[in-house]
Amino acid sequence: MDYNLMREFADSWGLVAMALFFVGAIAFALRPGSRKMADEAAQIPLEDGRS
Repeated sequence: MDYNLMREFADSWGLVAMALFFVGAIAFALRPGSRKMADEAAQIPLEDGRS
């Protein structure tokens, strides 16, 4: 494969793949029930590690 062929692939299908990944990540973050998990994850650094 030469550079021009790889560049054409990245310009077309690579862009489509990245756009689909972005849309999927946003949909995953906004799914029902994710707010509670995000709030719990945000509190982890504030917890005292001593038991």
